[in-house]
Amino acid sequence: MARRRRKIFTLDANGQAIGRLASNIARILIGKHRVSFTPDRDGGDKVLVTNIGQAVFTGKKVAQKIYRHHTAHPGGLKEVPARSVFANPAQAVRLAVSRMLPRNSFRSARLRRLRFAS
Repeated sequence: MARRRRKIFTLDANGQAIGRLASNIARILIGKHRVSFTPDRDGGDKVLVTNIGQAVFTGKKVAQKIYRHHTAHPGGLKEVPARSVFANPAQAVRLAVSRMLPRNSFRSARLRRLRFAS
């Protein structure tokens, strides 16, 4: 059986909401857009996102949303406001996509196939 080459999908983030953009990216990285999708194989494609600086948060998310993670030490809950995360829009989109991907061994390989162009 011949190996299939991965296609490169180019998505324009101009004016798109970060969540909708991230769900489209995750779908392509996982490979659910393909007829030959199988959950036990990593058959997704590469994604190049352009105009990432024009992506938007809808509503009051920039002022109210808080990203939280725990360091696994007592009292180690860290909170970062969305305003500081959105200072680098590529980081905000990568974080959203990462949280939409399944938590399995394919996750890091799929995230490596996500690129951003200015």
